[in-house]
Amino acid sequence: MNSYKEGRAVFMGTPSFVIPVLSALLDSDYDVVGVYTQPDRPIGRNKRLAAPPVKQFAIEMGLRVFQPTTLKNEGTQRKLESLCPDIVIVAAYRLFLPSKILRTPKWGCLNIHPSLLPRYRGSSPVVEAILNGDRSTGVTVMKIDEGMDTGPVIAQQNTLIDDQESATELTVRLFEQGASLLMKILPDWTAGSIQGISQDESKATLTTRLTKGNGEIDWTNDAETIARQIRAYKTWPGTYTRWNGKQLKIIEASVSKELSLDSSGPGRVASLIDGGVGVITGHGVIKLRSLQLEGKREVATLDFTLGHSAFIGSTLG
Repeated sequence: MNSYKEGRAVFMGTPSFVIPVLSALLDSDYDVVGVYTQPDRPIGRNKRLAAPPVKQFAIEMGLRVFQPTTLKNEGTQRKLESLCPDIVIVAAYRLFLPSKILRTPKWGCLNIHPSLLPRYRGSSPVVEAILNGDRSTGVTVMKIDEGMDTGPVIAQQNTLIDDQESATELTVRLFEQGASLLMKILPDWTAGSIQGISQDESKATLTTRLTKGNGEIDWTNDAETIARQIRAYKTWPGTYTRWNGKQLKIIEASVSKELSLDSSGPGRVASLIDGGVGVITGHGVIKLRSLQLEGKREVATLDFTLGHSAFIGSTLG
């Protein structure tokens, strides 16, 4: 770390893919005086409490960690004020920042958002970009106001979406780019030499919150749509169907080059000419690469068929 510090920064974030942002702040000329993240959550069958990835990293770095369930009460707000932050950096924190906190740092509260705002405001911008078949997306650094991703845009960077890229992979890449973009613009922002630009409300779109039900596959859809669904929902909620009375998760799949197969309709599992396993859709064929049957571990599709001889020729859904 540098011995000279430009100002006092508070970081707010939770999942592992935002750690590059915090790491970049630690390597910068800003003194990270506190890290805010979500409370520990129960995970797994045993419901064991687990710390968020950002908390684990922050503790390793010797940083002060705060885990309030809300930022709306006065005690939490006074605690933040006592840190005397000059700037607050937010990346996938998942808590609303009330107006009092927005007014606390002299340089404001900045957010890294994984889309080119005003397109895809809200909680699932990467998912919707993939679902919609977008060829490109980007990352935005914006000043937070009291709306949902409605604040002035400070900087943006475009990137292409690979046609096999999952939402998990793209999210990681976007926040790495966001960390670099933030470090590039921060000196000019804190010096007052750049200003945010108001978003064009006529171009705004809002994403929807995902539920488990979003992940169920409708095999009457076309193969391209289903393949995008599998890529988009890889982290949450996952994509799944039903087979032999159990839930079957489709972990990885792609559009097959085989345009038609001898089958009785959408959802029918069939052998492919290349030796793989496919599923007939409303238009085209999905090639299955890895699966996970309810209560079992993930396996390659060919290994799955060796243990379940009735799979080929059955109908999913």
